[in-house]
Amino acid sequence: MSNVFILIFIILAASLGGYRLKVLSFSGSICAVVVGISIGCSFGYKGLLILGLFFLSSSILSLFKKQKKAAIEEIVQKGSNRDWQQVAANGGGAAAASLLYLQNSNEAWLIAFLICIASANSDTWSSEIGSLSKQAPLSIRTFKKAQAGTSGAVSVLGTLAGIAGSFVIGLAGLLLFDLELAGFWLVFLFGFIGNILDTVMGAYFQAVYVCNVCGKQMEKTVHCQTKTLLQKGSAFLNNDSVNFLSGFIAALLGLIYFQFTNS
Repeated sequence: MSNVFILIFIILAASLGGYRLKVLSFSGSICAVVVGISIGCSFGYKGLLILGLFFLSSSILSLFKKQKKAAIEEIVQKGSNRDWQQVAANGGGAAAASLLYLQNSNEAWLIAFLICIASANSDTWSSEIGSLSKQAPLSIRTFKKAQAGTSGAVSVLGTLAGIAGSFVIGLAGLLLFDLELAGFWLVFLFGFIGNILDTVMGAYFQAVYVCNVCGKQMEKTVHCQTKTLLQKGSAFLNNDSVNFLSGFIAALLGLIYFQFTNS
């Protein structure tokens, strides 16, 4: 029982710290507690270390050279202060896989949990590090240069960062959960596939708006104190829903592959 209280204390302290550092909003910190408890109850300290690795690295990268990223925050839906929707988009799939593991301690749910975190970490590292690239990213839809931070645009630096982000979570899973080497490659590969899916959906399906006042394209629904107009994509697919779906689909594909190779 004492271990449970210690886990809850760690989760509450981390969420409060995120709120005080302004990397989590109040709603984001509450959602982080829910996600953390779900993962902690299922995978204990090891699961929280995986979650903490993602949360800590993404927070540090969000704050790194924040002034240079000011122009990006002008067009993206939300900034570095993550609300409950952003937390759920990045951690909801991992929390669901954790609860399923709690009901049935099948290694498949551990793999799904790790893929969800690897996908979120890969996408976050790509976005945060790629935005600092000296070379403008290319849109995979038009193959033309795009503004840094544009959904569906890629750069060499961002791609390498995404590969590294997935690799780090795969390696952490290998060391903490004593996965077989095949399990590491599975998490690493499908974690990065989640990043690719996020880019594709961002380019072709995610909602893009235009401001009537300044004429800029963006993810925001309000800009210059005026409601923006939907220019392309689906209004139901904002950045949060794309993040969630890409991780969910990557985990599902990874589960299918895992079950096929272990049947």
